[in-house]
Amino acid sequence: MKIIDLRSDTVTRPTPAMRAAMASAEVGDDVYGEDPTVNRLQAMAAEMLHKEEALFVASGTQSNLLGLMSHCERGDEYIVGQQAHTYRYEAGGAAVLGSIQPQPLDFLPDGTLDLDRVQSLIKPDDFHFAKTRLLCLENTQAGKALPMDYLAQASALAAANRLGLHLDGARIFNAAVKLNVPVHEIARYADTVSVCLSKGLGAPVGSLLCGPTHLLQKALRWRKMLGGGMRQAGILAAAGMVALTSHIDRLAKDHDHAQLLARKLSEITEIHIDLDAVQTNMVFMEAPASSSARLTSFLKDRGILVSGRGNFRLVTHLDITASDIQIVIDAVKAFFMRNPS
Repeated sequence: MKIIDLRSDTVTRPTPAMRAAMASAEVGDDVYGEDPTVNRLQAMAAEMLHKEEALFVASGTQSNLLGLMSHCERGDEYIVGQQAHTYRYEAGGAAVLGSIQPQPLDFLPDGTLDLDRVQSLIKPDDFHFAKTRLLCLENTQAGKALPMDYLAQASALAAANRLGLHLDGARIFNAAVKLNVPVHEIARYADTVSVCLSKGLGAPVGSLLCGPTHLLQKALRWRKMLGGGMRQAGILAAAGMVALTSHIDRLAKDHDHAQLLARKLSEITEIHIDLDAVQTNMVFMEAPASSSARLTSFLKDRGILVSGRGNFRLVTHLDITASDIQIVIDAVKAFFMRNPS
């Protein structure tokens, strides 16, 4: 039985092309800066995002942490979304390891932060307060691509208040495909951008922090201190190069699959889906709380893995086909036929 895993786009397996590239990768010691494949990957990413440099790291969590610690000193503050990955899902690393105070606020329904509210949260230059140094955005946020005009406004606000702007662009290529713009048009509004290779792009490991040389040099030092200096990392970087050269345009298929899944599931009476919120590769499905555990078990028995309880997040990716989507739809329908509300 094939497993249809909709828990996340991090669960993908490396493609045959990735495995071949990894097996034949030219390598060296990256801590000495001598791994040619890592160097090519970093140069490729920097060029794509129109940034001076890029740094290959083990994970998106590490990339974001390096970004925040490069912008901020101990006792500084960053403004961030309440549900943002950099605040909620990274084990408090910025506070614990960087001594950087988060100032969270709620996202608006479209995944943006209210910029008037952001302005009001910037601390005055007074020794009673932490120094507000950084605005942190996320793109995509819960599958929603941030509007281009909003990014321009956020960038202008940050500049006017002498704040840095870090973009958690874990799925920035999903946003670029959705908005039909080159990725550098999104990245231009942020000083630093974290790009994940192991989500929709399908690489097995790795993220890239992209930005100006002076910040990336700080990030390199922090990476070493955090134990992120990898040796013959070209074996991993080779898969990342395949991801950046071959897997961007195909993200549109994931978006199409998410749209199909959302439309068909929304026809089931017991389920609620906000179709307007389905922009890229994520579908949020609200099911009755009383039956959510049984639904999860029912699907798992049929080889379908989902995450959530009551409010499920279903994520499409390169290992999910159109026929898989139909199997999921049929299984959910079958569950509610057997368990009517």
